[in-house]
Amino acid sequence: MPGKTFTASHRYARLSPYKARPVIDLVRGKRVDEALSILEWQPRRAAPMIRKVIQSALANAGNDSR
Repeated sequence: MPGKTFTASHRYARLSPYKARPVIDLVRGKRVDEALSILEWQPRRAAPMIRKVIQSALANAGNDSR
C-alpha cells in the first residue's frame, strides 16, 4: 500500500506535547516495523502510548476495504 496514509490518534492522553514530541521525532519518517522496535526500547513514558497509536493505524490499514 505505498502512497496511502492511514491515521490514528490518542485523545485525552495525560501527557504534554512537550514531553511526547521528542519520542515522536525518533520515529517520524521510519517504516512501521522499525518505528515499533525503536519504541519498544524507549524508557520514556510517551513511548507505549505512541506505540499503541502506530499499532492502531496499522490495524486501520489492514481493515481498508478499497
